Amino acid sequence: MAHLLGAESLHLEYPTRVIFDDVTIGIDEGQRIGVVGRNGDGKSTLMRLLSGRIEPDEGRVTRRGGITLGMLDQADNLPDELTVAEAIVGDRPEYEWAGDARVRDVISGLVGGIPWEARMGELSGGQRRRVGLAALLVGDWDIIFLDEPTNHLDVEGISWLAEHLKRRWSTNSGGLMVVTHDRWFLDEVCTDTWEVHDRIIEPFEGGYAAYILQRVERDRSAAASESKRQNLMRKELAWLGRGAPARSTKPKFRIDAANELIANEPPPRDKVSLASMAMQRLGKDVVDLEDVSVSYQDKTTGETKQVLKDVTWRIAPGERTGILGVNGAGKSTLLSLVAGSLLPTTGKVKRGKTIKVATLTQQLGELEEIWNDRVSDVLGRQKSSYIAGGKEMTPSQLLERVGFQSAQLSTRVKELSGGQKRRLQLLLIILDEPNVLILDEPTNDLDTDMLAAIEDLLDSYPGTLLVVSHDRYLLERVTDQQYAVLEGGMRHLPRGVDQYLEIRAAQQKAESAPASGGKVAEKKVPKLGGAELRNAQKEFSAAERKLAKMNDQIAQLHTKMAGHDQSDYTGLGTITTEIQGLEAQIATLETRWLELEDLLN
Repeated sequence: MAHLLGAESLHLEYPTRVIFDDVTIGIDEGQRIGVVGRNGDGKSTLMRLLSGRIEPDEGRVTRRGGITLGMLDQADNLPDELTVAEAIVGDRPEYEWAGDARVRDVISGLVGGIPWEARMGELSGGQRRRVGLAALLVGDWDIIFLDEPTNHLDVEGISWLAEHLKRRWSTNSGGLMVVTHDRWFLDEVCTDTWEVHDRIIEPFEGGYAAYILQRVERDRSAAASESKRQNLMRKELAWLGRGAPARSTKPKFRIDAANELIANEPPPRDKVSLASMAMQRLGKDVVDLEDVSVSYQDKTTGETKQVLKDVTWRIAPGERTGILGVNGAGKSTLLSLVAGSLLPTTGKVKRGKTIKVATLTQQLGELEEIWNDRVSDVLGRQKSSYIAGGKEMTPSQLLERVGFQSAQLSTRVKELSGGQKRRLQLLLIILDEPNVLILDEPTNDLDTDMLAAIEDLLDSYPGTLLVVSHDRYLLERVTDQQYAVLEGGMRHLPRGVDQYLEIRAAQQKAESAPASGGKVAEKKVPKLGGAELRNAQKEFSAAERKLAKMNDQIAQLHTKMAGHDQSDYTGLGTITTEIQGLEAQIATLETRWLELEDLLN
């Protein structure tokens, strides 16, 4: 693969610490790189160095002549006076950009609900972010750098962005580097993962799942002081390897090697004991919503708007439910009914006598009263011990479990980073021992390691857990079922997020279809018939069998590579070439399989 850019012997330091020391790394054509690491270790700084936004103190960055590079950083640089149209397509005439399939796709995928002639100064922060991302993606770039692109995107937007980036370039062309805490996105898009830590950049092959496997393999020989981190990552690997919903049909890492490492790892949650504990704490009744509707009067127009209509939801002890829905669908209204902070317009809310509800909001209001207190003083006011995961732990041990170091105990709450405040906020809520916990977008300001630590803590929570989040990975990881708030009602999603996306796509297609003028819809005509249909069915079945066989061959080659002499570079190179050849065949065959599936449906 052709080289796009490289960094040689990079050194960068600030007055208080060294960020990178003697780092050499490069990006080749076809690479899609996800950058992970703890907050503050230099992920965004690396991106600014490689893009030329900042210069290293030592070393150099070289780029192939003539390549174009586009970057979305976390700053908002779009002038307030620009219209949305001007920000995205500039002064290009409409006939020109409207005839460009990429531009149309980006506009519909990211800014379809934003007025085209609105001024940037009139938009919310999330809308501005979407416009900035759209303005970048309509351009033609050899390399794209994205710093937290999924911020302010909902599940649908994240899914659209993943698909766009996967098909934007052909297999062995273009380059992508993305910094994000969205682990589903990393696994869906990336061919490589770079971990930024301790002044270095450590490259791993594959997306998030493959990265976790390789980290667990690497950490097996780590010092005993790292055992807690190793155990947590092994637990993460166990969840990924045993059929994470988004990955169960197409494993993206060496299954045999993973199974060996997680052979004795128990499931993430002991559902039976958690359900028993929840019953003891809650009794049989939690919260029942019976034929509940919520309406309000629009202050501007005076019209009555209905948010929820005839919703019935009986929440069980120990239930772990994820809630999906577009912004404004009524998710927060629904959870406010559960929490008791809102009364229904019609219908009844029945609440158990023993319930104690706590809500982790998107703000940090719970910390205001202790803003000037030291973390150690805050913990000193808690009980001396708690039971977590069947073990007795002190508040300080629980704090360590979510990534705090002993030195940070003397820090005042107001001096903590955004992610630390978020983790402390959640821990204090759990230490208050509510038996119904509501999490509203809990992933803000957390890196991937901290998300894994928070999920580990939630695994031992014995109450009822309700989660609203655009983080697909988190929803699938900590909840056992998902519901969608759609058109004022609640709908169960047996197939989870995938089913929700299908429903939303069908709704949008119906909304955008031209009016039929009262005519009866035409009956769907099969795309194939007779011999053509039979041949397509045979080819479809054969393609499925061949894909399964080639995936097995790749798994066997990975196992062979793992047991091969690691100093035999020639032999390893031969195996790698075989794997790449099979992967190229799979990509071609999958395209044909999808074409056949479309013809047969």
